Amino acid sequence: MTDHPSTVPAGKPTSYSRVTLSRIMTAVDVNLYGTVHGGVLMKFVDDVAGAAAARHSGGTAVTASIDEIVFSEPVRVGDLVHAHAQVNWTGNTSMEVGVRVVAERWDSAEDEPVRVATAYLVFVGVDVGGAPRAVRPVLPETPEDERRFREAEIRRAHRLAKRRAIQAARAG
Repeated sequence: MTDHPSTVPAGKPTSYSRVTLSRIMTAVDVNLYGTVHGGVLMKFVDDVAGAAAARHSGGTAVTASIDEIVFSEPVRVGDLVHAHAQVNWTGNTSMEVGVRVVAERWDSAEDEPVRVATAYLVFVGVDVGGAPRAVRPVLPETPEDERRFREAEIRRAHRLAKRRAIQAARAG
């Protein structure tokens, strides 16, 4: 009997995928209202989520969708912004990455960081030819990780239901 290696890599704990990126926002990042442009924060979110997805999947992962991004507070020039990401859920080839963005205000550095945005993105692991490839399962470690996993499954079910409803409407 010949042993065949599994095509799915061994699972990794949630903590393995955690990534934080930080940067100081400058005048180059500003919109017409004098605060940091939402598009700058969106790219920052995508960058940190991509790093978490690549780390977890052990290779290239590409953005498939931004499920949700919520801006809760404006970011100002001079703020030190931290984007924290982790893989919340995995399927066969896809992963949901959650991102939390906080800002340390330059003019009140002793205060607690302010949550400025949250986001959920879906990434797909791809091979060198760009085709989807299997990604390792995520192994939740804490009750918080378990909660995030369950909520990611709800978001996935909603995405799939929305896709089916739109396809049905187009066909009808």
